[in-house]
Amino acid sequence: MLLIENNEDLKKIALELQKEPEIGVDLEADSMFHYQEKVCLLQISTHALNILIDPLSIQDLSPLAPVFADPRIRKVFHGADYDIRSLYRDFGIEVHSLFDTQIAARFLGARETGLASLLKMRFNVSSDKKFQKKDWSQRPLPAAMLKYAVQDICHLLPLSDILEKELMEKSLLFCVEEECELLRGVRPNSSKTRPFFLNFKGAARLDPRSLAVLEKILCFRDQVARRKDRPHFKVLGNNQIMEIVRNKPMSKTDLTRVKGFSPRLIDHMGKSLIEKVREGLNLPDEALPLYPEKVRHRLKSKEAARVKALKSWREQKRGKWRADPSLVCTNAQILAVAIANPEKPEDMECIDNIRRWQIKLFGSEICNIIQKTGY
Repeated sequence: MLLIENNEDLKKIALELQKEPEIGVDLEADSMFHYQEKVCLLQISTHALNILIDPLSIQDLSPLAPVFADPRIRKVFHGADYDIRSLYRDFGIEVHSLFDTQIAARFLGARETGLASLLKMRFNVSSDKKFQKKDWSQRPLPAAMLKYAVQDICHLLPLSDILEKELMEKSLLFCVEEECELLRGVRPNSSKTRPFFLNFKGAARLDPRSLAVLEKILCFRDQVARRKDRPHFKVLGNNQIMEIVRNKPMSKTDLTRVKGFSPRLIDHMGKSLIEKVREGLNLPDEALPLYPEKVRHRLKSKEAARVKALKSWREQKRGKWRADPSLVCTNAQILAVAIANPEKPEDMECIDNIRRWQIKLFGSEICNIIQKTGY
C-alpha cells in the first residue's frame, strides 16, 4: 500500500499511472458528518500496487486529470454514479473509458450486485463494512481504516477481467459499454435556486399551506446545518419535520405531543420551529408555493394495449435474462415506445432514453409485438 500525502509524490504517481492499461478506483467521503460533503480519500489500484491519495493534504489533484481523461486507460469502478459526480464536483475530474462492475453484474444476471456480495461469490473474500460510515475526514486515519480502504479496490481489476470475459461469451459486452459511456457523463445536481421541498419525500402530496410550512422548516434546518457544519439529518430528521408539518404546533406544549420530539430537542429548537410554523401559516394565499405537477400523458386505448403487451413481453425476457425487468426495459421506456408506435427498429432511434443495445437486441421483437396488438 502506498499513501500519497504531498504534491510531489502525487505528480510522480500520476506519471506512473499514465503507463497503466487499467486502474481500479474508489473513494471515501464524509457525507455522514459535515454540511458540505467532500471526497476524503481516493483509492486507486493497479495490478501491482494499491494507492491511497489524501485530498485533504493535497489541495490540487489536477495531475490525476489526464489519467482519468485518457481513453486508453480503463477505469474500473463499482457503482460509479456517486463517484463520478463527486470527482467532478470536488476536483473537476472527468472520467473516460469507464467500466462499472455493478452494471456488468446486472447484465450477467447477478441477484445481488453489491461489491461485498460479488467478492464473496467470485473470490470467497469477506468484505468488512464496519468502517463504511465512519468519519473519513478525521486525521490521521487509523491503520484499520486505511486497510479497509484497500480491501475493495485490490479486487476490482481481477473482478472486472472475469466479468468482461463472461460478457464477451454472452455477446453482452457492448451493452455494458454503452451504459458506462452514459454513466460517465453524470454530473452533480445543482439545486441552489430550487425550493428545498422539491427534494423532500412526500411533499408532492401536501396542500399549498402545508407546503409553505415545510419550506420554512427546511430553510431553518439548512441554516442550522450550515452554521454547525452538520448534515441535515443530524439537525432534524425528515420524519420529525413531516410530523411538524402535519400537526402545525403553535406552542412548546403542542410540540411535546408531536412524535419524535424529546424535551432536549424542544428546549433547543422549539421556539424557532414554532416561529417557522407561524410564518408558513401567515403567508398570504397568493405567495403560497405549489408543487409542480408532472405532465402526464393520457393514454389512448391503443397505447394502453401496447403498454400491456410490452410489459408481458418484458416478463418473459426477465425469466430468460434472470435479471431485474427494468434492465430489459424500464416502465418509462415502454411508455415512450407505446406512444411512438415504431414500425421498424430504426424508428426507435429517435425515442428518448432508448439505448442502441436495446434496439439491436430487442428492436425487431418490440416492433412485432406492437404490430400484433392490431393497432
